Amino acid sequence: MEYIWAPWRMTYIDSAKDGNPKGCILCDKPKEDKDVDNYILYRSTGSFIIMNSFPYNPGHLMVAPYRHVGRLEDLTDEERNEVFAVVSKGVTLLKKVLKPDGLNIGINLGRVAGAGIEDHMHVHIVPRWNGDTNFMPVMADVRVVSEALADSYRKLKQQI
Repeated sequence: MEYIWAPWRMTYIDSAKDGNPKGCILCDKPKEDKDVDNYILYRSTGSFIIMNSFPYNPGHLMVAPYRHVGRLEDLTDEERNEVFAVVSKGVTLLKKVLKPDGLNIGINLGRVAGAGIEDHMHVHIVPRWNGDTNFMPVMADVRVVSEALADSYRKLKQQI
């Protein structure tokens, strides 16, 4: 049997076990004065870009409104327009800095749809490169993220 060491994943495992039912990271993180520590890249009036701490690929971003709302249809027209303007800003940033071959942009609404934070809607922007889905996920059920989160953050933050 082969072993792949990924000790940083323990943070994710522990957070899933401990789960804070009273807290919402998409509400709590922007209230803190620690954008670098929290990987917040950009703030607009009603929404922000935060890097996913457990990314599918380097540069995996999330765009969320500041207001705690779980359903897309509960956003005001102004909030929805701003969220998607900020998504566009995130796409432009990723294309400029990381130069992906493509992007996946999606919203998971509800736990059954894959929402990890189901009570606070957010949009995922995942950069994709030719060959980033190789044999590892298929054969070993393992995904390899090829760049440290802090390194991706630093590159992106310099250009925003």
